[in-house]
Amino acid sequence: MISKEDFIQKDRLIKGISTNGHLKISVVKTTDVVKTARKKHNLSLLNTVLLGRALTGTMLMASELKGEERIKLRIEGKGPVGMLVAEANRVGEIRGYVQNPHVELDYSQPDVSLSDGLGVGILTLSKTLYNKAEPRTSSIELIKGNITDDLAYYMVQSEQIPSAILLDVGINNEGEITEAGGLLVQRMPDAPKGEIEKLQEKLLQFESISWLLANDYYIDDIMKMAMEPLKVKELDRQPVDFFCRCTRKRFVQALAMLGYEDLKEISDEGQELVCHFCNEHYNVSQEEIEELLIQTKAKMN
Repeated sequence: MISKEDFIQKDRLIKGISTNGHLKISVVKTTDVVKTARKKHNLSLLNTVLLGRALTGTMLMASELKGEERIKLRIEGKGPVGMLVAEANRVGEIRGYVQNPHVELDYSQPDVSLSDGLGVGILTLSKTLYNKAEPRTSSIELIKGNITDDLAYYMVQSEQIPSAILLDVGINNEGEITEAGGLLVQRMPDAPKGEIEKLQEKLLQFESISWLLANDYYIDDIMKMAMEPLKVKELDRQPVDFFCRCTRKRFVQALAMLGYEDLKEISDEGQELVCHFCNEHYNVSQEEIEELLIQTKAKMN
């Protein structure tokens, strides 16, 4: 049973706006989200940090959406990590995976850095919005490969919104996750120039989010500290979780959409299907596949 103290400190996102109406801010704690992702995918240290930042950043950007609208971040790099995918929606459901979850860098090399994990690559961000038949998608080249700077660059280039973003996954000497979280500050359309730039300068010297969380500063405190000397008003808060809507029924329905010949090829044995996002395994028996084959053949007649 979760204690009251643990409940109060759970992963959550808070949104606020400066009282002068010039800047909006979102702060999120994603410690349990990142720990869950690491456990589900058996992530290396490298992938824990990169995917953790991506999950955190995607949730911050999704906080600007409505209802169950969602954002999908996809990064394809030439480094050992390969492809990375993170997805979040406005109701706080976050999920993601990497192509090569176990790879690690050789940190004994003098010039190696986190950015080498992804290397040269492309960042693509898709927004699935209400009343839009197709997702709205835009892409940029990776400029650093550390997720934080790449998302900041994306927002300036593609969203054209002056922003400041911090993403952080804290790792201790034993290689365990301490805390994880991030913040996003954006200038409102009618705000005067200069204010967001001052905040960007300030955040360059800001304590790491993981350090603040580990030292009992919660998202409320971090929001106020980040916006000082401006006063900030809370607009909303919500829980966030690593959550995937995959089900065995959905996987069986997906199999049913295969053509007759494709089903026939796999009908001599059962199938184990795996969800990329949450690494959940679903077994579909040979009998179930044969039943799908019969149904598909009936539709053909």
